[in-house]
Amino acid sequence: MRTNAAAQDVPLGLTVHALPVADQAAAGAADTRSGRWKMLAVLLVCASPVIASYFAYYVVRPEGRRNFGELINPQRPLPLIATQTLDGQTLQLTALKNQWLLLSVAGGACELRCEKNLYFQRQLRESLGREKDRLDRVWLVNDGAPVRAALQPALVSSTVLRVAPAALTQWLEPAAGKQLEDHLYLVDPLGNLMMRFPANMDAASAAKVKIDLDRLLRASSSWDKAGR
Repeated sequence: MRTNAAAQDVPLGLTVHALPVADQAAAGAADTRSGRWKMLAVLLVCASPVIASYFAYYVVRPEGRRNFGELINPQRPLPLIATQTLDGQTLQLTALKNQWLLLSVAGGACELRCEKNLYFQRQLRESLGREKDRLDRVWLVNDGAPVRAALQPALVSSTVLRVAPAALTQWLEPAAGKQLEDHLYLVDPLGNLMMRFPANMDAASAAKVKIDLDRLLRASSSWDKAGR
């Protein structure tokens, strides 16, 4: 009887010996998962310089991506100033909203500094190519002097308005040690004076202004209305 019982115990022993096979499979799966995590960690370490560079370029914005023009903070909205066109029509300055405005200020005699600013206004607008209709050139004449006839060809496609000088000085502000007439100013389509460009513009500085304008126009494609 005992011999038969011992013989019947053999299958039970085989079943017990089969259990370590499952343990080995589980251990192998755990090793596989561990290996994958280690590989992922290595990939992240290798990719971290690339991720850091994208973060620095698009978020931190290094020195090379700063604006050339000086941002006006806080922004100054277009004031309710009465203006007059050269042919005597009157309108409010706020009527110029809904487009980007590149402003210059000078008396009607328009001496050398004024002529240069008008020239760079025209060149900057033309340099925008198919986007140029989103930018208006505006010359604010801050005295009663007549505009020289020789300037008329250069004023085609620009807006020329006479504005009381006292009203302008309450809205526009030059850099320290500079005069109002030294700068070009930028107004956004919402009607906010938001940038002032450095005085005494030349070809090199105009190229930097062009970069500012390109960036702003790309970032504001839904703000304004092309053509007036």
